Amino acid sequence: MLNRARSAVILLLGAIALVVLAAPSAAASQPLSQRLARALRVSHVSLAAAGATVVDLQTGKTVFSHNATRPLIPASNEKLAVTYAALTALGPGFRIETDVLGEGVQAGSTWHGDLVLKGYGDPSLSSADLRSLARQVASAGIRRVTGRVLGDETWFDTRRTVLGWKPSFYLVESPPLSALIVNRAWTGHRTTTQPALAAAQLFRAALGRTGVTVSGPAALGAAGEDAVALADVESPTIAALVRTMDRDSDNFSAEMLLKEVGAVQGAAGTTADGAGVTTGLLRAAGVPLAGVRIVDGSGLSLLDRWTPAALVALLRAMWDDPGVRPELLASLPVAGRTGTLADRMRSGPARGLVRAKTGTTDNASALSGFVGDRYVFSVLENGWPVWWTYARLSQDRFADVLASSVR
Repeated sequence: MLNRARSAVILLLGAIALVVLAAPSAAASQPLSQRLARALRVSHVSLAAAGATVVDLQTGKTVFSHNATRPLIPASNEKLAVTYAALTALGPGFRIETDVLGEGVQAGSTWHGDLVLKGYGDPSLSSADLRSLARQVASAGIRRVTGRVLGDETWFDTRRTVLGWKPSFYLVESPPLSALIVNRAWTGHRTTTQPALAAAQLFRAALGRTGVTVSGPAALGAAGEDAVALADVESPTIAALVRTMDRDSDNFSAEMLLKEVGAVQGAAGTTADGAGVTTGLLRAAGVPLAGVRIVDGSGLSLLDRWTPAALVALLRAMWDDPGVRPELLASLPVAGRTGTLADRMRSGPARGLVRAKTGTTDNASALSGFVGDRYVFSVLENGWPVWWTYARLSQDRFADVLASSVR
């Protein structure tokens, strides 16, 4: 999850750890549970601050359990809850609009009044989308606007971060959250802290390049109830946004989608409302929520808590849902091949067979997912800090043991 600099020293340490710590495969006659327990044991990672569980998808039987009901920081495994909420509360084919609304009246080629660029939470909104909106305005016969271009971000609240984030996460791990944000708030030389205003400024410039002159400045505002629809663009589908979010472990998309769930299915476009809707969906799906606390969508919050048992139950619920399973499997990184697992488990039985969500912060390392169509598993490891090089080693060995029992 964290955008850490991979220095040569750290890479060397990781390579040494793999050589020193990797244990030979246990005898085939050794019980699977013993081999899994052995795989989890590594230096610098406390088993007391770790939990893991494995369930056989074919029989429903738990084949391994260690601290399965202990609440732990999940890191980016939190995104699995957002995946479920987005796919069920919004739907795989749902798209997020961005609109241009006119406040005033058109007379000939002149719009007398303001244009409002209203965002509805699209995390993928780009300069290309603004150019499309500008062309649509021009196609409506408008060549001059007497008023301003207003950026409307009222679909969400204006909280730019989430409770429990370290101060260093802001602008580094995620751009500021807003219902109206273009190019992930990147202005060409920095990340702006006023994304809606920057979006209005970019749209005003796009109008100018399209031949539409705007007399007034760009500013923040809110569209009135009588505003007239002039143009719109749509995001990729929720299924596509979820694929990007999970494969790349994209914090920003996760937070935006959680707010979108709150705005569409809850009372407001807030993180708390999105978390409330998500919790309700998990409860309805039979996920055991004892010890579970959803504070954000990305897993950056130190206040998030999940249990391995709850994550496995969530993954099983998605597996059993024919409308969700294909999208989930398409979104999860594949060991040794794609996303955040492209450089892990590149050889051995797990390669190409394990699909799982990773998670990494200073205080948590996690891996939860599937081994073919046989096992669903979750491993959560915490520490203050956690030594994630060793944690990943244990997770990869754990996945390899499971995969070797399938192949």
